[in-house]
Amino acid sequence: MLKEIGSVFSFLTIFPSSNATLEHIAKYMFVFPIVGIVIGLIVGSIGFGLSFILEPLLVSLLVVASIAVITGIHHADGLADFADGLMVKASKEKKLQAMKDLSTGSAGIVGIVLYLIGLIITISLTSGFDLFRAILIGEILAKFSMVLMASLGSSASPGSNSPFVEIMKDKKKLAAAFIIMIIPVAVIGETTGLVMLAATVTLTLFLLAISTRSFGGITGDVLGATNELTRLASLMVFVSI
Repeated sequence: MLKEIGSVFSFLTIFPSSNATLEHIAKYMFVFPIVGIVIGLIVGSIGFGLSFILEPLLVSLLVVASIAVITGIHHADGLADFADGLMVKASKEKKLQAMKDLSTGSAGIVGIVLYLIGLIITISLTSGFDLFRAILIGEILAKFSMVLMASLGSSASPGSNSPFVEIMKDKKKLAAAFIIMIIPVAVIGETTGLVMLAATVTLTLFLLAISTRSFGGITGDVLGATNELTRLASLMVFVSI
């Protein structure tokens, strides 16, 4: 099982692991929240330590940079493509083509800029152990949102998302991911963590509805965008309560 978790961890981060096919990784998508725990512990610890020696905005900037480095900004690229696809005033096929375009459009650039500004400002509003808690829970929920999206959605077109969508139709895997996610969220986040979970689920369902209407289903870019947007939304909830 550790080998499988390592393959999933390699898929979601820049850290190398044994070579595995997309189908193999999709089979273990339910452990995505475990990867969220690991990323959250690493980045949360960085933020926790830096919050005692640097100003909040500098800490926040370094935390966001740490997330970008560890994850390889893979999902942020999905957010940019998602924004480009949504802004195309054309058929579903044209929208899908816009997402697959290697060049980033103006909508994607604006989306990424707004996302990063929102993330930096939000993280700067907390510090110390609360910052650690916020980052840890946010990363767990971000990874769970992708599992939930794949479980409930259908593929807009054949691609990297297809194995994940197909395999996650097994509700036992969704239940396993939920158990992995809910324990740390409830224990560490308490009531705030549960509110963050509710916001994450609500936003995931909203993004699923938008994607189904706009693209005819979900894609790998939609999954990536969901990861980024639910991270931001859950952190905003944390600092607002």
